[in-house]
Amino acid sequence: MRRGRYYLGRVVKLGLLDQAKLVQAIRDSAIVSVRDYTWTITDIEEGTLDSQPYIFGKLSKFSQEGHVTVVDEENKSQLDAIAPNLLKASSPFVFMPEYSGIAYLNVWNDIKEGVFRSRFKAIIEATYDNFFVDCTIEPIADYRTFVMKVSRLARLREISAKVHPPNPLFGRIWRNLDRYIKRRNADEVVVKETKESEGGIQSQVVVLINAILDDQSFEPNDSPDITDAALLMAADGYGTGKVIGEDGDSLVTVRTGDTQKSFLFDKKPVPSELALKAKIAFKRVSAERDMRHRGED
Repeated sequence: MRRGRYYLGRVVKLGLLDQAKLVQAIRDSAIVSVRDYTWTITDIEEGTLDSQPYIFGKLSKFSQEGHVTVVDEENKSQLDAIAPNLLKASSPFVFMPEYSGIAYLNVWNDIKEGVFRSRFKAIIEATYDNFFVDCTIEPIADYRTFVMKVSRLARLREISAKVHPPNPLFGRIWRNLDRYIKRRNADEVVVKETKESEGGIQSQVVVLINAILDDQSFEPNDSPDITDAALLMAADGYGTGKVIGEDGDSLVTVRTGDTQKSFLFDKKPVPSELALKAKIAFKRVSAERDMRHRGED
């Protein structure tokens, strides 16, 4: 079995795009051309795990007019022939509505994880003629790697985050920010703090993440400040966040998307087996961070 790396992300849906429309767009996706290649979603297969649905597919990259070499049997020579819709590469993925989660294969040189996110977005939005729909895959950060990198920064010069309303899961530690976004009926909240002089920004992000990793039932004495909460929310896959700080004589930027959760699995997976592997991974993320569904808090 040849294994590849599958990345974990959340599918953020805005505008008129909801869960049902997203699933329908995966089933009946548009065909999108970007430079020399055409992209769409193929090989759809649906199923359930523990009574929860999943949908498997492949993000496929192809040439509308490709060239292949064939053999002319009569003259015993090789000839160049035109092959319509010649497949260049494909990336298997599975979408789990229960977690608004997606696991997708990074295909080296052809469909890297960043390209997957941008093409998936373009296809889903084009399926609805780009009319008031927005679909973004946000990476789920690996807490341990993220906090290790931030811990190396002696002084924090900037903390910023852009977050979106979570659905259906929310993080217990940042629940007050979640409630605030819902109360404000906002699609997006952007926060930014900077500090140029000595001392640096006073943040509890490292303390909070380490406490969560040590004890998933950890409850801080006070609700996290809004920027720290937004950074945690982004790390859980509901936006993007970054920290800029000093490491020796250098300024270093640590982004939530640079420490993405992933797992190794078969490059040509059985859909139900990939769905099971992804479900286990998402359950671990939820357990590690004590994430909950609506109505559980």
